[in-house]
Amino acid sequence: MFLRSIESENFRNLKNGFTCHDDLNIIYGKNGQGKTNWLEAIYFLATTKSFRTVNLKELVTFGESRMTVLGDVYLSKQIHHRICITFENNRKTFLVNEKKTKIQDYVENLSAVIFNADQLEIVRGSPEARRKFLDFGITCIYPAFIQTLSDYQHCLKQKNALLETAQRKEFSLEKVLQMIEPWNEQIISLSTRIHKARVRYVEKLNAVLQQGLFNDEKIQVQYLSSLDNSDDSSNYAERMREKLAARLSAELSVGHSLVGVHRDDLEIKLNEQDLRKFGSSGQQRSALLNMLLATLEIYHIQNGEYPIFLIDDIDSELDYERIRQLLVFLNGKIQTFVTTSKESFLERFGNIGEIIHVEDGKPMIYQL
Repeated sequence: MFLRSIESENFRNLKNGFTCHDDLNIIYGKNGQGKTNWLEAIYFLATTKSFRTVNLKELVTFGESRMTVLGDVYLSKQIHHRICITFENNRKTFLVNEKKTKIQDYVENLSAVIFNADQLEIVRGSPEARRKFLDFGITCIYPAFIQTLSDYQHCLKQKNALLETAQRKEFSLEKVLQMIEPWNEQIISLSTRIHKARVRYVEKLNAVLQQGLFNDEKIQVQYLSSLDNSDDSSNYAERMREKLAARLSAELSVGHSLVGVHRDDLEIKLNEQDLRKFGSSGQQRSALLNMLLATLEIYHIQNGEYPIFLIDDIDSELDYERIRQLLVFLNGKIQTFVTTSKESFLERFGNIGEIIHVEDGKPMIYQL
């Protein structure tokens, strides 16, 4: 899988497009010129999301109402698709070879993984960042999981609305239970599916991490269910039903749901120690990079090809020796896009890839 070309219309400050190199693409430019915007456009084309904002209106050029990103994707030498995503009136439209399609079918055409400073939240930050990391990896190899997550969020939203209403109107526990029970049953069913999928994905992560893709540091991850702080899937539905019954009064008191996979976590250990608490900044970066590379490898094991890899501001996150090791590892295997504002990076690595110089959003091929 690789992206052959990308074009954009009314995406932030971007203009025109460029042809992509099969291996390393270095997007170079001064700060504020749009190099990260191009990386974001590639990520948006692949995942239908931004890695910088949840408000997609921010992606649309000021004064415009409609934004489009399109690209040519080669799944193999024989299979070529033209994919397009449009955002207008707060809605996304997906096209594959000029035909409208569902998101689950669209995202099968191109997959991308991003490494940037914000991704460090996975190892440093809240459980939400780690849940998103797992869910992203799962949806990459099982696109139908997108619908499972969406259904779960819908049920959770409806249940929370009922709990808020019950709290405000001081309903009895019996009445609350009668109202909540149908939503709880759906939440139990969906939580069971999500829990099992996450546990299986963690098993895949550990299997790949043991191979030491990028260095010899021993990284291990464990899924922690909010039910009992374990990854045990046996009798999960029954254990969750019991927990929901036991926490009903507490949920009514706070006005929102306290039980479910939206409260689970992922423990990341380096040499048997909690990386979030005891890891240095360099160790956390290295561990994150290994976990993202493991995500790429799991995708390859499942699909026989690699996603594209995006690295924003590469020389601020990694030193040059680590960059050299990484690029050697990726070379000839994974199509990679990196951004940099430093000429010293071009001097060291510009000869092993294509350099795209970005000025005022416009990309141009750059010659050393």
